Parts: sequence; C-alpha cells; structure tokens
Amino acid sequence: MQDFAALVDRLVYTRSRNGKLDRIADYLRSTADPDRGWALAALTGALSFAAVKSSTIRNLLMERVDPVLWNLSRDFVGDTAETASLLWPDPAYDVPPPPSLSEAVETLDRMTRASALSELPKLLDRLDPPGRYALLKLATGAMRIGISARLAKLAFAQAFDVRVEDVEEYWHGLAPPYEALFAWAADGAEPPDTGNMPLFRPFMLAHPLEDARVDLADYAAEWKWDGIRVQLVHAGGETRLYSRTGDDITGSFPEMAEALPFACVLDGELLVRGSHQGGEANERIQGGAASFNALQQRLGRKTVSKAMREQYPAFVRLYDALIVEDEDLRELPWEDRRRRLEALLPRLPQDRFDLSSTVEAADFEELTRIRASARDDAIEGLMLKRRDSPYVAGRRVGLWYKWKRDPLLVDCVLMYAQRGSGKRSSFYSDYTFGCWDGDPDQGAELLPVGKAYFGFTDEELKKIDHYVRQHTTNRFGPVRETDKSLVFEVAFDSVHESKRHKSGLAMRFPRIHRIRWDKPAEEADRIDALRALVRD
Repeated sequence: MQDFAALVDRLVYTRSRNGKLDRIADYLRSTADPDRGWALAALTGALSFAAVKSSTIRNLLMERVDPVLWNLSRDFVGDTAETASLLWPDPAYDVPPPPSLSEAVETLDRMTRASALSELPKLLDRLDPPGRYALLKLATGAMRIGISARLAKLAFAQAFDVRVEDVEEYWHGLAPPYEALFAWAADGAEPPDTGNMPLFRPFMLAHPLEDARVDLADYAAEWKWDGIRVQLVHAGGETRLYSRTGDDITGSFPEMAEALPFACVLDGELLVRGSHQGGEANERIQGGAASFNALQQRLGRKTVSKAMREQYPAFVRLYDALIVEDEDLRELPWEDRRRRLEALLPRLPQDRFDLSSTVEAADFEELTRIRASARDDAIEGLMLKRRDSPYVAGRRVGLWYKWKRDPLLVDCVLMYAQRGSGKRSSFYSDYTFGCWDGDPDQGAELLPVGKAYFGFTDEELKKIDHYVRQHTTNRFGPVRETDKSLVFEVAFDSVHESKRHKSGLAMRFPRIHRIRWDKPAEEADRIDALRALVRD
C-alpha cells in the first residue's frame, strides 16, 4: 500500500504526460502480482467498493475531530480524501504494519455499509497521511489524479514494450488483477485466453481539421452525428454494445443487443429516432435522428422500461465494419470497407440500423458552404476520411479528420462558483452562469442556463478565482455566490428545453469562450435569445 501511495503522490505532482507515463511504467515493472494489477485497476476506474462513500468518511472524521474544524478544513482544501488523510488522529495503540495493496482491496471488498464504520478506521490507523489519501481515493473510486484509463493502458504498453492496441483488445475479456495480462506482456506467456467473447476493439479516431484543407479526390465526407460513438460486437451467441471508452452499455440499450443476428464488429453512432431541423442544406441531410437531449434520457440507466424504449427508440447509424463473420476487414481501405458495409445493411433490422450517408461536394469550397448551412441538432459537423485508410486504433495523422461546425455563442453572467477537485481544489474553477429573464433595467432576474469548468487558461483561472473571492455575496458550503458583474462569452453546441432547470433550458457542451472583463453585466443576453435557438 505504501508503494501505491507513493505512486499516487508522485502522479499528483507530475504535470507532464510523459512524466506520468514513466512513473506508472516504473511502478508496474518493479511491483509484483497481484498488487500491480490492483493498482492498474484503480488507475483505470475498474474497481468499485459500495461500502465507502464520502458521507462515511465525513461521519468518521466528525467523531474524531472538532466538526467545525472538519467543515472549515474541507471547505478550504476542497477534497474529502485529502482533508481526512491530514486530520486523521494518530492511533493511541500499537498498530500492525501497513497493509499491502492486495490486503486493502480484499478488506474493502468484503466491507458492508455497516462494517465500514469499524473496519475502515483500522486500515487508516495503519497508514501515514499519503497512505490514507491513497486508500480513501481507492475506496471511493474517485482517483481524479489526472490519469485517464487510456493513459494507464499506454503506460502498461510502454512498461513491457507491447502494442497498446493489443492491451485494449485483451483488456475487456479479463478481470482485475489482470495476472494473465501481465504474464503475457512481462513474461512472454501466450496471449490471454478470452474465449469466444464479444470483445471490444479500440476505435479509430480523428484529428481536428483546424485550418487545413483536403483534396476531396482523396477524402470522403460524412456527417458527424451528435450521439455517442458505439461498437456492436456479436460473438459466441452474445451481443454487447460498447461506448468509445470501452464501457459495456448493453443494459441501457437492450434492443440493440437483440438486433444483431450474426458474428461481426460494427462501428457507428448511437442515436434516438426523431425529426430533424435542417437549413438550406435540408435536402442533403439524412434525417431520422433526434437531438442528443433525447438520447440523454436513456444514458446511464441500468434498466429501461418498455415505455422508455417506445418513447426514445434507439438505433445505430453505421460508419464502418471491422469484422464480419470471422473476416477481419481492418486492413482494407475505407472504400472497400464501405462497400462491404453497404452490402451488409440489408441483413440488418431496418428499424435498428441505417448507414451514415456521404456528403457530395464538387470541391472544398462547396463542402465548406454545406457545413456552414447545416444546423440540424443531430449534426456536430463533418468527418473527412481518407479513401485508402485502413482501420487503425487511435489517432493517426492524415487519415481521418473531424470538422466540427462553429459553436453557438451567448453572453452570460457569472452567478456561482465552486471549488474544483484534484489540482484545482484550491481554486474556484466550476462556474454557473445565467441570462436575463427580461430587461435588467426593469428588474429582471438572472436565471441559470449552464455550468462550465473549462475553456480558460491557468492564468485566467487565477484571475477569475481572485475575482470570485473579492466579489462574494453569499456562501453555501463550497459554493460562493458572486455579485453578478462578470460576463462570460459561452460557447455551446445546442440548447434544449429542460424541466430540471428554472430557466427551462439546458446547454449542450457549454464552455468558456472568452472572459468579457470589459462588458457590463446588463448587456449580457436574455433568455429569449437563447430560447430562440431551441430546435427540439
């Protein structure tokens, strides 16, 4: 546990991506099974312990330290695990040596909500502050130390000089602590036996086009649909639906698991049926998809009622075919895979699948006009795919580009700020902003329309944090209300009606585009201007 705690501590203070990769790789090479497998599972979010919640930690601390001290410290630090690890009192009895990571995982796994109140303190007593911090992060499943699952897998591949694509492909057929994976990568054993399982294959991804131009003789254009990228895998008589991160979301969309009748691996966009709103390019746009707001009604649900399935019927708009009936197509050019996919479509249920249409244009200038005129809420922009490109995992320069449509912009007023987490725990970095519900000169109030925590630089974050501290008018725990004088220019992809918000609106992907230090708050936009952009 101490070695894992030291790794976590070093990762928290390592800013560079390569530095993080090196530290994880060194740990995996120098640590024995099964500890290194449990560490890898923790870093990739593959561990979950139901017994320990933030409230459990808070209740234990408030029994042991002054509640006022706890609340003030937690508010200042901004992180429950860090605050608890520093305030936990030294035990007044002789304690056993620190537990190994494996022992800690086994103890956490057998805990219940009731037993956690007696068993968790015994573990904490055996550890120093860095160990307690790592243990509590592990127990709550919220590492938040700047490590993505993809980065941890890259570090594994770097540690043992294997392909990350192979790591990801085996990964989803194995359970922690991944001893078979380490045996293959570190000791040269045979690849892990995952059997005839419907395994996830890493997605091919695209680079932003930015200011580049491409020759349409070499590239095909497709609409980029605003759902979620998914992979359907049918093997061994079973179908699974995977998200872009490799999460199994079959339970949320059981109708898709019922719709694939033969062995294959298909790539597409998960959408919900509905009408579409085009523009001048209406006749060019493939309809039938509702906005992301409709799809969101079903995302994350463990069980889906019949009524929900009927109200928000899911389907997949297919992009690519990776494997068809044991034939691996990934090395073929995109044009060949596209023809195979078109030939495959008649064999699939028409109410569950269709094919993403290509966008025809005489030249890049015409394609630019088509992209600019498309304001269908189910469209994010365009994809540009090199016609001779194989299907390769990750982002490869020059093969696929994503060309998102320009964002919508609106001026909003900062209303509330909340402390961030991890390296931002000392800054007010999460911002709620609103628009005027009428004329502010006649007493109109601000109504919240969105929340964002990115889009600004570190220097801008420091300035906004200073502003929040100097202009606080009220406090609600970790949240501060400000005096409604700072204007943000907010970028977003679309806006939808929402019964959960007082304004009746919810933004899609809001982010801070500019900080308008120069603009008076009364000149910010009004709710009516935002409501006019609703296309549901």
